Amino acid sequence: MSRDASRPDPESELFAAVITPHRSLGRRGFIIVMAAFALLSTALSIPFYLMGAWPVVGFFGLDVLALWIAFRLNFAEARACEQVALSYVELLIRRVPPRGPSAEWRFNPLWVRLETETDEDFGMTRLAVTQRNDRIDVGGALSPHERAEFADAFGRALANAKAGPRTAL
Repeated sequence: MSRDASRPDPESELFAAVITPHRSLGRRGFIIVMAAFALLSTALSIPFYLMGAWPVVGFFGLDVLALWIAFRLNFAEARACEQVALSYVELLIRRVPPRGPSAEWRFNPLWVRLETETDEDFGMTRLAVTQRNDRIDVGGALSPHERAEFADAFGRALANAKAGPRTAL
């Protein structure tokens, strides 16, 4: 049995998004900051070494090491993401943590609702997908303005999914 080419595929993706935490410092910026900090620490430690207070040099080195470790941990946390995929037959939400197994929720788009909480000073503070007693927060890594834009786009796609694939007359 052949499928009518004018009808959309029910499993075609209506909406897809990958939400990642914002990181303002890229690899090049990290190298520049670390090089500048290491040079500054070296320049400040030389007078102490020349005065005979050589243990201070080790503490300056520990500062550089602590900053490097902090950045590495920050970059490791940046590997986390949240994936949202919507078709006519399924809504898939997957959370990928920086380490450990990912969590996945599947919903029927016909039964899903979007719930939002908005603060007049801060904007949209919460966006959740609900189905019966299940409630999953979505877009936690987004700013309130970005979360509101995401909710608008996702809400339109969800309305399209609920309307179902249109059939050609």
